[in-house]
Amino acid sequence: MKLQYALLNDTSWQSLGDWQIPDTPFMSFAFWQALSDTGAIGEQAGWLPIYILVHRVEADEDSTVQQSLSSVEASMKVKQPVAVMPVFIKGHHQGEFVFDHAWAQAYAQYGLDYYPRLVTSAPYTPVTGQRLWLAEGETLDAEIIKTAIAGVDDIAQQVDASGWHGLFVTPELAAIATTLLPFNNNADSGITAQTYAENLSAFDSVINTPMLERQGCQFLWQNKNLSQNEQLFADFEEFLTTLKAKKRKTIRAERRKVAEQGITCQRKCGDEITESDWKTFYHCYVMTYAIRGQQPYLTMDFFDALAKKIPEHLFLAQAFDASGEIIASSLFLYDTPDSKMATLYGRYWGALGEYDSLHFELCYYQGIEFAIEQGLTYFDPGTQGEHKLIRGFIPTTTHSLHRIYDARFVPAIHDFCTKDRSHMAQYREQAFEALPFNIDNMPTFDNNE
Repeated sequence: MKLQYALLNDTSWQSLGDWQIPDTPFMSFAFWQALSDTGAIGEQAGWLPIYILVHRVEADEDSTVQQSLSSVEASMKVKQPVAVMPVFIKGHHQGEFVFDHAWAQAYAQYGLDYYPRLVTSAPYTPVTGQRLWLAEGETLDAEIIKTAIAGVDDIAQQVDASGWHGLFVTPELAAIATTLLPFNNNADSGITAQTYAENLSAFDSVINTPMLERQGCQFLWQNKNLSQNEQLFADFEEFLTTLKAKKRKTIRAERRKVAEQGITCQRKCGDEITESDWKTFYHCYVMTYAIRGQQPYLTMDFFDALAKKIPEHLFLAQAFDASGEIIASSLFLYDTPDSKMATLYGRYWGALGEYDSLHFELCYYQGIEFAIEQGLTYFDPGTQGEHKLIRGFIPTTTHSLHRIYDARFVPAIHDFCTKDRSHMAQYREQAFEALPFNIDNMPTFDNNE
């Protein structure tokens, strides 16, 4: 049997078979339905989705790979769904967290349009994870990825996209894709980076477009006491014992400052979060954008939808002033504790005023305590910030994939990605050296993670 793809503009494919549970809540059908129902994705939001449905066909069936099927046709023709990859047609960069504005500027300097561009990601979410939904019994492999990329190329040709960008992909996907489509994928002909643009005839087929990789750095807390055979921490104080004395003192001082301001914190999960809690949370969340003169990406309706659809994945930390009024809120999502590599995800935060050390308390320390209580293995607090590093969050590698269709730009962007990976590797190594752990609890550095 062989693989083909079909292009769908709706989620009717979900009813074609049984699908594996995604590795993060951000790829759950419920999360995506909430995005769609509340206008966070869709044509008006500038996130127009197309779904590439990879499916099996008998060897003697029509060998044509390209198919654009309606939902009715798909339900009739697709008998063995294998995987689905979402692709967004975009005219902007909002909500992505991997930045290619310089590439757009380079196109503009030559009078060329960088838009539309194609993006595969969990919208508004800088969290590493699967970017394909897999049918039960399937394992992601080179043939599935090859077929999905053929679908990407089809979409790109139809809408004249400058390229495709796969954001915060797993290292496994990055390795397979870059091996399938290396930069010098015609090495036997002697074509190298220097002669690439001078030999366009050798690359006039989109099939030969290479897959380029960028790497980034995020900070991840792990619930492992390395001096105790990686046992889970019993409580926050045990975690503190793994840090150097000066760092322990700093964290205790920060938590004490919060208490001295008359602030107390409370944690709620799922159905414990009331309608009033949600309204106050959203007021706090909006303030995070308002102080920068921006509008939030997500609406109150979106969070209402999450509360209804996936309450089992929601955790809200609240801060109260001395009079009992909520002054800050931080919303987290989390995996079920029995899932592989169960993780807490810090996502949405806001405060109604300025309070010393409150951000650290509500976004980091409350999260660490919750992860310990729930037996979660990891805590991903979000993008950026060396301030996470000194609080026990370990630098880890993120991966993104980029497929640029104008061969004239490929050598320069390839060089950019190569230099950027080297720079980020040095940054991660330097960040690792600044970790606050004592010698018995210092994790092993691996720049390939």
